[in-house]
Amino acid sequence: MLLKLQQIIVKPGQQMLLKDVSWQQLENILEEMGERRAARISYSYGWLEIMVPLPEHEKDKEIFGELVRILLDQLQIDFEPFGSTTLKNEQMRQAVEPDTSFYIQNQAAVIGKNRIDSTIDPPPDLAIEIDITSRTRFDNYEILGVPELWRYTQQGLEIYLLQEGKYIQSKSSPNFPNIPIIQLVNEYVQQSLTIGRSQTIRNFRNWVKTNL
Repeated sequence: MLLKLQQIIVKPGQQMLLKDVSWQQLENILEEMGERRAARISYSYGWLEIMVPLPEHEKDKEIFGELVRILLDQLQIDFEPFGSTTLKNEQMRQAVEPDTSFYIQNQAAVIGKNRIDSTIDPPPDLAIEIDITSRTRFDNYEILGVPELWRYTQQGLEIYLLQEGKYIQSKSSPNFPNIPIIQLVNEYVQQSLTIGRSQTIRNFRNWVKTNL
């Protein structure tokens, strides 16, 4: 008996794992799920995971995106934000959707594009994963060649840099040299939990203008 995708319900904070999913089936599933959806997918060598994040996951994702945008704007660094766009490569049999992503060094290569074709386009220079209810799939990002990955857990921010095809944890970000990114981000994400997003963003903008 075959089930239709609409019959499958994944509750917030839960994941569903499917095996032996062909690339064409993946494409069909993505098309059926559509662009406007809460679920995130991760695909590797026939294994497909569908995840639905909790509300706190989405709140952290949004504030992370804003903090990065403010830093890039203040530093007058050109960038293209690509949010949770699907990064996929049929030849590599990999697909993943970060919580948010940015083209920085390679921003000129994707200006004007609405979708990324990983067979011809470079990967994002920075991908961010919020690991409140799910586990970051490092293999996906390593194989797709994303040079810098930020992972935020309940213990705080972790930075990973791609070196010789594997991620090595780092205390600093080459996209933001000479800035204590881990300390800074942890402080303001925690601040948002007590004074709210709006005041936290104003405080962060003031800090950036004063110190950078």
